[in-house]
Formats: sequence, structure tokens, C-alpha cells
Amino acid sequence: MGHGDRPREPREPARRPQPSEELLELLHDVLRAVRRDAADRLGQDITPGQLRLLRTLDRLGRPQRLGELAAVLDVAPRSVTSKVDHAEADGWIRRVPDPRDRRATLVELTDEGHDLLDRVSAQRHEGVRARLEVLDGDEQRTLLDLLRRVALGSDDG
Repeated sequence: MGHGDRPREPREPARRPQPSEELLELLHDVLRAVRRDAADRLGQDITPGQLRLLRTLDRLGRPQRLGELAAVLDVAPRSVTSKVDHAEADGWIRRVPDPRDRRATLVELTDEGHDLLDRVSAQRHEGVRARLEVLDGDEQRTLLDLLRRVALGSDDG
């Protein structure tokens, strides 16, 4: 031991995470990995925020004003404007006149935007399938049964 060095205190073993903490961490890890794998396979230069914008437009099922979209996404209107500008430049959405108000503009998904969402969805499903392949058929069914019970919040089997 050098001058002034004190004996080290024994380290406490790392605390084992609670099951709820571990489940959340594992779910996040799996979803993050699936999203990353899909983005790598697609080779698209799309950000998670742009993807969220496209998915939201798709889910709403009709053209939206930027302000309405900002409210649904819970972001500042200028943030939506920037995302819309980029998505429009990439051909995934287009601006169209609002038939109820000539001064207003709506945004809607283009066919290319719908195609991109379909490709992203297919790539994510492929990524999940690949991750499930580490389990045999019985293990996959057990995992899904247990997750269904957790999702439903019931112990009915």
C-alpha cells in the first residue's frame, strides 16, 4: 500500500433489481433492439420522431392541421413543422389545402409514406421472429401466455 492509501472497504454486492424493474428493462431492451435492427435493415434515414409523426398520421386516418398534429403528438408546433418539412422533402407526406378553410393547410401520408410504414412494420416483425427463434415452440407459447396474463393484469389462465 502506498503512503496515505487506506485499505479498501469491501464492496457491497450489486442490488438485485425488483421483478418490475427487470421486466421494464428487458421490455425496453427488446423493443430498442428490434427498432434498431429494423432501421439497420431498411437503411432509411428516418428518425424516431419522423416515424412517430408518420404513424400518428396513419392512425388518425385523415389529413391533419399542423396544430392538431402537434397537440396529438404533445410537441411544440414548430417541432411538427420541422418534421413535416423533412418528411415532405422525403416524399412521405404532402401538404393539401383544407377544404373547410382556404387559409389552412392539412398534411397527409403519401403512398410512399404508407409503403415506408409497411416496410418498417415488416422489418420489426422479422426482428421479433428472429429473437423468438432462440426459444423452442413450447417456450414461445409459454412466454406469450405469461405476457398476455401480465398485459391483462389477471391471474386467470
